[in-house]
Amino acid sequence: MIKVLVIGEKCVDKFVYCKTDRISPEAPVPVINPIKTTTNPGMAGNTVANIKALFPNVEVEGIHQRQKVTKTRFVEDKSNHMFVRLDEGDDFVTPLDWEKEVYASINDSDVVIVSDYDKGFLSDSDLKAIAYRSKMSILDSKRKLTDDITKDFTFVKLNESESNNNKSLNEDNVIVTVGKKGAWYKGILYGSPNPQDTIDVSGAGDTFTAAFIVKYFKLQNVDEAIKYANIKASEVVSKRGVVVPS
Repeated sequence: MIKVLVIGEKCVDKFVYCKTDRISPEAPVPVINPIKTTTNPGMAGNTVANIKALFPNVEVEGIHQRQKVTKTRFVEDKSNHMFVRLDEGDDFVTPLDWEKEVYASINDSDVVIVSDYDKGFLSDSDLKAIAYRSKMSILDSKRKLTDDITKDFTFVKLNESESNNNKSLNEDNVIVTVGKKGAWYKGILYGSPNPQDTIDVSGAGDTFTAAFIVKYFKLQNVDEAIKYANIKASEVVSKRGVVVPS
């Protein structure tokens, strides 16, 4: 059985869908009436959930921070317009503790996914150590990266905005997702074979990362792995909230 390890910050993703039909007389803001709430694992927790949904025969383990982090989005039900997002618990995240179990988990895993939201759980040196010790790895990071950090990762996954913030990065192992257009890798644009109308991009990057790296481990074929990841990411952006593909 394939063993996958996901390291990174996790959260609870909460979506509060609201009805609004008037503006407050006290201030120029909408008065919202919550009508439905959904709750799902988010960030690295969503990556774990995607692996479980896409690859039920894969054994997956997560190493996350101890603190509970919650992201609550208040969304207009009809238009899917987000009014505001409330983040709780991420002002101080305890750093990764390199216990013996962490070393063992990395050594025992076929694939290591680092879902780094740059909240303080992982340092630059942690990222380098994880990449160095992993058999196969992929980094999905929100921080400013350097070649020294990324050189030992098998792959690095960035979205278009993150790529623009890391222009000086050596792109030999970098995959850049560009929404419904697909993903770039080594100067080739891999178009999405079944692009969907975008309703909500929440969690799509987690889906792409999870789908790509496990499929790549199985097939050892970048083309097919990116194609599969594009299809699965397209599925989730066509739905509301943080969801996993079928």
